[in-house]
Amino acid sequence: MTARYKVGDAVRVRQAYPPGHCRTPYYCRGKSGVVVRHCGEFRNPEDLAYGTYDGPEVPMYRVQFKQTDMWADYSGAAQDKVEIEIFEHWLVPTSS
Repeated sequence: MTARYKVGDAVRVRQAYPPGHCRTPYYCRGKSGVVVRHCGEFRNPEDLAYGTYDGPEVPMYRVQFKQTDMWADYSGAAQDKVEIEIFEHWLVPTSS
């Protein structure tokens, strides 16, 4: 599979409820960030959790978020960031 996103691309984590078994943290769903690294391609952990071991590998990215965008009551420095590794099927493009 070819990676859809490249370093510097703005993305948003999609929201899915109920999420099923996933590796994407609840607190980052619906939040926007920037791709800072393509980590490679791996088996989908959601499929693996349900016993599907022969599925395709999917791209995973490290996405950087501003802490102030993640938590409304964040009281640290405005430039603080958090990075989360997220599989491609949880990401959608955004212009901001």
